[in-house]
Amino acid sequence: MMTNPTGRITQGQFSFLPDLTDAEITLQIEYGLRKGYAWSVEYTDDPHPRNTYWEMFGMPMFDLADAAGVLLEVNNCRKTFPRHYIRLMAFDSTRNIESIVMSFIVNRPENEPGFSLQRQEVNGRSQRYTIQGYAADKPEGERY
Repeated sequence: MMTNPTGRITQGQFSFLPDLTDAEITLQIEYGLRKGYAWSVEYTDDPHPRNTYWEMFGMPMFDLADAAGVLLEVNNCRKTFPRHYIRLMAFDSTRNIESIVMSFIVNRPENEPGFSLQRQEVNGRSQRYTIQGYAADKPEGERY
């Protein structure tokens, strides 16, 4: 059985580690830039595991070659949405497709209420499960 000892949202790389510092984030950005990846910043207040489409902050940085520029965009997003989840995504466009090769959370709200697992019995002995975030009970913009 797997457990989540942190009790925090675990999406993307480094999810079970303590929050990355800006210096550690910069190292990851530099790694991606050396590989030719393009970065983008995304945010959400609904981190449901199936919510893969977060809001994009600014445009993807396909032509940026400096980690400081990417971190500047992250910090601008943090100032604009301080109580949202913010993640960095790296795209590899070397094969003429935009596939995500790196993704990790760089900002979290202070309080992460988590999710509830609801079980429903259907068709005899079959069971259906639904995951619902506690934060989704509130309207958008008031979740954290």
